[in-house]
Amino acid sequence: MDNAIVFKCNSDTVIIVLHEIYGINNHIRKICEMLANGKNDVICPNLLLPSQSFSPEEEVIAYKNFIQNVGFSFAQQQVEKLSLKIRNDYKYRFIIGYSIGATLAWLCSQREGLYNGIVGFYGSRIRDYKDIVPKCPTLLFFPRKEEAFDINSLTQELSTKEDISIVQVNALHGFADPWSSNYCSEVSEETIRKTIDFINRQRQ
Repeated sequence: MDNAIVFKCNSDTVIIVLHEIYGINNHIRKICEMLANGKNDVICPNLLLPSQSFSPEEEVIAYKNFIQNVGFSFAQQQVEKLSLKIRNDYKYRFIIGYSIGATLAWLCSQREGLYNGIVGFYGSRIRDYKDIVPKCPTLLFFPRKEEAFDINSLTQELSTKEDISIVQVNALHGFADPWSSNYCSEVSEETIRKTIDFINRQRQ
């Protein structure tokens, strides 16, 4: 996980940010800076090759690269390895993931006692792991629709699980990324506020 983003401010809280298939891009850097400005330690591991990143226009290539060269299982192992390494350094530990990063956060939520909460933005591949029961409070943001599957069916099924909050917004996949064609500033700001509120509630 070379070229990780790390912000240290001697906080009792660490937030692990998990990027999309594009790698650590401008959007992810801005998110990390925003969270660090809120007096949180922030770590964003690079789950791709060193210095590797893709533009939104390279979506097909980026997805193929992640599936063939990384994969959910290996990425999950890397995130959990990092989490265990820093476990005793922080009172509170959270994950915020975007797209495949949200699915990774969902996979990691199975580890009891390792996280105080996870937040996932448009983790469409969560549909492949619906049987997971998170062992920590979970907040998931989904768009109003997805091209590849019935998003409403997924949100309804997930909402029956305990300690999971589902928020379906009136925007499309990628709404939180200013460099995405689906960016929606109003929804992005709203979901960030809900994310910060969620994290603060777990620390009370």
